Amino acid sequence: MYLIINIIGLLVFLGIAFLFSRDRKNIQWGSIGVLVVLNLILAWFFVYFPAGTKVVKLAADGISWVIDAAFEGIGFAFKSWTASGNLDMAVAALFPILLVVPLFDILMYLRILPWIMRGIGWVLAKITRQPKFEAFFGIEMMFLGNTEALAVSSEQLKRMNDARVLTIAMMSMSSVSGAIVGAYVTMIPGELVLTAIPLNIINAMIVSSILNPVRIDASEDVIYDLRANGARQPFFSFLGDSVLNAGKLVLIIIAFVISFVALAELADRLINLITGGFAHLLGIKGSFGLDQILGAVMWPFAFLLGLPLDQVWDVAKHMAKKIVTNEFVVMGEIAGEVNSYEPHRRAIISTFLISFANFSTIGMIIGTLKGIVQEKTSDFISKYVPMMLLAGVLVSLLTAAFVGLFAW
Repeated sequence: MYLIINIIGLLVFLGIAFLFSRDRKNIQWGSIGVLVVLNLILAWFFVYFPAGTKVVKLAADGISWVIDAAFEGIGFAFKSWTASGNLDMAVAALFPILLVVPLFDILMYLRILPWIMRGIGWVLAKITRQPKFEAFFGIEMMFLGNTEALAVSSEQLKRMNDARVLTIAMMSMSSVSGAIVGAYVTMIPGELVLTAIPLNIINAMIVSSILNPVRIDASEDVIYDLRANGARQPFFSFLGDSVLNAGKLVLIIIAFVISFVALAELADRLINLITGGFAHLLGIKGSFGLDQILGAVMWPFAFLLGLPLDQVWDVAKHMAKKIVTNEFVVMGEIAGEVNSYEPHRRAIISTFLISFANFSTIGMIIGTLKGIVQEKTSDFISKYVPMMLLAGVLVSLLTAAFVGLFAW
């Protein structure tokens, strides 16, 4: 029965995208069908097929191996912080970014990552029949994250029409940065993290193609240089900048987590105070908090992911909190217990969390685009902010639904 509900949920999520589409007549269902089949194959291969599960397990172990190297550096600077087995979230999850970001940047500097991204993007465009750049941008986000992918694609974005830039903005809600993956795998199962990332890219194409169908001529289907031509920095100067940027990223994430957790707690206290007062006047015991409001909003969607009724409420609250705050807040809450969840629940909540689909990401994307495209284009994108958030949430739901089909 739960599998049937999961399948129905998958169709409902696609139906919601169709319902809010900007141009239903021009949706290219053939291409979308190919994308759906591709994600079914990927989910089956990574979650259910023994060879696939072994591949993602080896990849997760490889990331853990890199993270162990990061802790050598952290331990050298802050030995007392790493000597204890009970590490704070910032130390365990975020400090390894100080190694992973420079590592990715070095691969970019050596032209290894751009070559890999172009190759995978070209293959993906051929398989899915999507425009070359949209396919390439999905792969670019998988390695670099959304705002960096937008920045390095600035020359391309300046040459694209408003509708295509909106597609890119929608897709940007669904990515995670490769540099952040090392933080994720310290809190939730690494194999599920790595399974969600490629599925998110395909689902971003599916959702954006339904919400914002765009047809382009062959003459427009080109990829321009990643960066404008310019002098290349000396390696150690470049590496120094990379380390400083990694440090800024860690501080930014810590600031966001502290702020969002504190604001959520304050909102919860205020709501409890108000609802508790009304309950007292009515002679009712108890009060109504932020978790209850958030859980009520996401309950139908969590139910459609094929969860048992006794698990739906808790998962719904985590899903909603992730959208309102960010994925790190929820990962920190479930890190100590997620491995004890039964397989379907563990797969659903873990894969749902692997994206930047939240309110703060919208501001980051709009702000980045304002510095790249013309004012009329950024104003056009700003009109579709609710659709951008919808796109990000639908991608997360679809990824959880695809993975859930095979995780029991």
